[in-house]
Amino acid sequence: MEEQQRRALRRGRARLVAALRVEPLWDPLEQRGLFTRPMLEELQSAGSRGEQARQLIIDLETRGKQAFPAFLSILRDTGQGNLAEMLIRECESRPVLPQLPDLRPVELELREEKQHKSQFISQILCKITTVITRILGSLCLIVTCPCQVYEIKADPCGHCLILNNVNFSRDSGLSTREGSDIDCEKLERRFKALRFTVLTRRDLKAQEMVLELQKLSRQDHNALDCCVVIILSHGCQTSHIQFPGGIYGTDGKPIPIEKIVNYFNGSNCPSLRGKPKLFFIQACGGEQRDQGFVVDCDSPEDEAPGGSLESDATPIQVPSDNMDEPDAIACLPTPGDILVSYSTFPGFVSWREKSSGSWYVEMLDSVLEQYAHSEDLLGMLVKVAGAVSAKPQRYKQIPGCFNFLRKKFFFAC
Repeated sequence: MEEQQRRALRRGRARLVAALRVEPLWDPLEQRGLFTRPMLEELQSAGSRGEQARQLIIDLETRGKQAFPAFLSILRDTGQGNLAEMLIRECESRPVLPQLPDLRPVELELREEKQHKSQFISQILCKITTVITRILGSLCLIVTCPCQVYEIKADPCGHCLILNNVNFSRDSGLSTREGSDIDCEKLERRFKALRFTVLTRRDLKAQEMVLELQKLSRQDHNALDCCVVIILSHGCQTSHIQFPGGIYGTDGKPIPIEKIVNYFNGSNCPSLRGKPKLFFIQACGGEQRDQGFVVDCDSPEDEAPGGSLESDATPIQVPSDNMDEPDAIACLPTPGDILVSYSTFPGFVSWREKSSGSWYVEMLDSVLEQYAHSEDLLGMLVKVAGAVSAKPQRYKQIPGCFNFLRKKFFFAC
């Protein structure tokens, strides 16, 4: 879009937001090829009519050279010709350039002494957060202040270990996790596309899982920027101090999640100090079933045809006198640069379809595909939680995370 047209949209934004009727615009915007249907649906979910109008006007600036005349034509076709005329007048008026007396000397000084003032540049960038919109087709990438974002530049950017337990020993009393291989294949493809070196291990006993985790934590990660661990298994509740929940090996023996995480903390894995360590756990946090509202049935099979809906829940019995009381602990250590994403709320089951895999991994893979190029990890996990919790099933599920990251994390696409 021409700079003059952008200025016209910006100067007229307040009047457009106040008067624009957005509802008649959706179909013409799609028909003219200005927005795709998913983009329009996201716009419609922006909030009030005014918020939808404001976001629409902002997004129009990124839609290419033909967007402005097409938008004027759509306004006329939907009976909003007065707004179209107002934009034309704004476009023809002489632009008023903003006065930036404070920034101009700094900019000139940085050009002349760039080699000697890198530290000064960093301070300026931290004080003035720069938001830059780049057009890559229909892609809008938001760049945040560098000091607030983890640096992910290595290629590959890190290791990704996937532990996928499907078949359990008969003595364990744990069922086969049908559909888990579907989850595993999705995550292998996704993290390879995100520039990770992916290693998958299938059907490991508890001690074998521990050895794989320790092996990864003892590797030299100095040339890498982050590390990812994904565990697909049955899960349970455990006594804990830092991170709730436990993961079962195929022999039916549990491993506390906080033990898994601590293999990679600053003390045990020095080469990952200051670098993001991400854990994605597809397993139950307990055996409670969240119905969301009062129901008559006790089994999810009534809602899932063919009985394909399963959970990864298996309880572990812990004597009450050994249970920790979190409220009684005055001070707990806080592991830095760690994020643990759980498929479900602690204490509740996590649902899995035999034919399509788990709800959590299905949505995680989908959100990463759509948004990994432009959104930070926490924002995407909120989208995953919203999508999983909105699934139209009798039983409900809500993913969550324990976040101890110090900066925003963007995947390298």
